[in-house]
Amino acid sequence: MTSNLPSSNWQKLRTKIAKEEAEEKNKYKRKRIEETKIKSNKSIKSSSKVSATQVRTKKEKNKIDEIWFDDIIKKGGLDRTNEYSSKESSLISEVSSTNNKTKIGKYVAIDCEMVGVGPDGIQSALARVTIVNYYGVTILDKYVRPVERVTDFRTEISGITPKLLINSHDFKQVQQEVYNIIKDRIVVGHALQHDFKMLMLDHPRKMIRDTSLYEPFRKIAKGKTPSLKRLASEELGMSIQTGKHSSVEDAQACMMLYRKHKEQWEQSVQIKYYKKLKIEKSKKSNFTK
Repeated sequence: MTSNLPSSNWQKLRTKIAKEEAEEKNKYKRKRIEETKIKSNKSIKSSSKVSATQVRTKKEKNKIDEIWFDDIIKKGGLDRTNEYSSKESSLISEVSSTNNKTKIGKYVAIDCEMVGVGPDGIQSALARVTIVNYYGVTILDKYVRPVERVTDFRTEISGITPKLLINSHDFKQVQQEVYNIIKDRIVVGHALQHDFKMLMLDHPRKMIRDTSLYEPFRKIAKGKTPSLKRLASEELGMSIQTGKHSSVEDAQACMMLYRKHKEQWEQSVQIKYYKKLKIEKSKKSNFTK
């Protein structure tokens, strides 16, 4: 398996991003020190909470500049040429395997494209799966040969055509490759229950970061499930899915959203599972009494 790194924008912005991420970490450390000092003074405890919230809000707004990577940012949107493998290969340059940004790493984002099978093409079957790493580098991108006969390629949405599936891969082979990649890793995506269903795979809930379920994102849609297109527009200022969908583009957008909110997101996950663990211990303790 080879790792490909789109080099156009990422190479130019790599130094800037690294500098901004370092500054962001220093800001966070300083903020933690300040909060510790404030907690020791009860008289200003309430005002410190307001200040912390304001700092977080300002930080999230400024974070947009550090999320740009790879071949994204092309006149207000992600690179639309990602829709077809022949065009993708012309934009991707080989990178030395020693480059850390080409490694799989701890975090991956996944997106799948489906075609219709069965009467009237109502049922869905997997036709393409893409996995990118934390830096948006494509780790896996394969077309999948559906087990059932395709009755609707859904080309206008999926971008899948009969020609693209001529040399597609066996489902079980791709399924195993995906499993090997996501095992023991945090998986980012949008409405991941559909992707895992099509792949016939399970993944630990605590290792899933679903942009359709993240509470701050749901507030944007007033409690409803937000579309990835809307999140990319409002959170990243980018236009995606303007035509046929690209699983590469969507996976990269999901990872960008996660990177922007990573600090707050991970804190919320830790709090959630700490509370869950505490409740389970309490139940076990009551049971043994």
